[in-house]
Amino acid sequence: MAEIVKEAMTAGAVGFATSTSPAHNGEGGFPMPSRLASDEEMMQLTLAMASHGRGVYMVTKGGQMSMSFLQSLSQASGRPVMVAALLHNSTNPDAVFNDMTAIAQANAQGIPLIGQVSCCPLTMDFTFASAYPVEGLVSWRPAMGLSHESLKEILADPAFRHSVKAELAQTATFRLFNNEWDKVHVVQTMQAAHQAYEQHSVAHLAQQSGQDPLDFALDLALAEDLQTVFTAQLLNSDTDAVARLLNDPHSLVSLSDAGAHLTFFNDAGFGLHLLGHWARDLGKMSMTQAVHKLTQQPAHILGLKERGILRTGYAADLLLFDPKTVGRGPKHRVFDLPGGAARLNTLACGVHGVWVNGQKVANQDGLIPQDELPGELLTEFV
Repeated sequence: MAEIVKEAMTAGAVGFATSTSPAHNGEGGFPMPSRLASDEEMMQLTLAMASHGRGVYMVTKGGQMSMSFLQSLSQASGRPVMVAALLHNSTNPDAVFNDMTAIAQANAQGIPLIGQVSCCPLTMDFTFASAYPVEGLVSWRPAMGLSHESLKEILADPAFRHSVKAELAQTATFRLFNNEWDKVHVVQTMQAAHQAYEQHSVAHLAQQSGQDPLDFALDLALAEDLQTVFTAQLLNSDTDAVARLLNDPHSLVSLSDAGAHLTFFNDAGFGLHLLGHWARDLGKMSMTQAVHKLTQQPAHILGLKERGILRTGYAADLLLFDPKTVGRGPKHRVFDLPGGAARLNTLACGVHGVWVNGQKVANQDGLIPQDELPGELLTEFV
């Protein structure tokens, strides 16, 4: 595996990325292989990446992965370590700031650690046929990887529900869903009799019906053959706390999700959201600072040559926006995946053009057809 990493770096890879997050599962609910890697394996792969004297190590950190170990990776390799996903948890509000303090202390010792933060609330659409927000719970494991009818049987089981409720009642350092049913809403129902539930929180609906919120949500889902669509605001909902993260000198505004959860959420417009919402609307940073956070800072961290600022001889990669209207549009579903499957999409607002190497590739109506693409594959980093 180390040899493969070295080959990738020789071919021009920017670094090595992995995950130890308990929320990252594959088909059938099996853990992604990286979650089972030992510290020694992580160390050897990071050293292999650094053997060329460049590269960035990035990890979506699970609770068992300590900041001290990540610091040791950076120390041993001499390369930056980026830690994701550092999101604010309102039920355990100090946890993310403890991580940022550890990152600041490492940098004070000359050990480069960077916290990947998001300027967007982590909001997910889901059904209980694929309930991503709760799949990281230990108590949810009996439901993972089951066929449709078998899944419905376990979701109806009182013992299973009791186990989930008991785990949710416990305080956790980090998990996606924290028993905040007031932040879970019914988006779309499949039966006319349930249509009145739409756009109301599960907490409100459960209180009206005299039920526990988990029981109400699962009963509704089972009544509609697990097709009911819910949305959950999971993390990063405290404005002041998120602003503190965004302005931290050792944070990198990122985490677009890059399409990994097509049906759950889409934060592709996070840069426009930073400019419009955080800089213009809330005034939590200047527009100049927001632009810096999206351009020069990531270019410097990733070692991108001759990019990130406007300078003679640098690549003319430009975005022209109106500071009065820039932002991201409302999320909506499109059905353009193979087999007509759905994905979430969001459109740009206030963007008048995009240039790559000085050639205009998009205007306010979208992409401009090109005979030849003006960009180039980046394989050299500093």
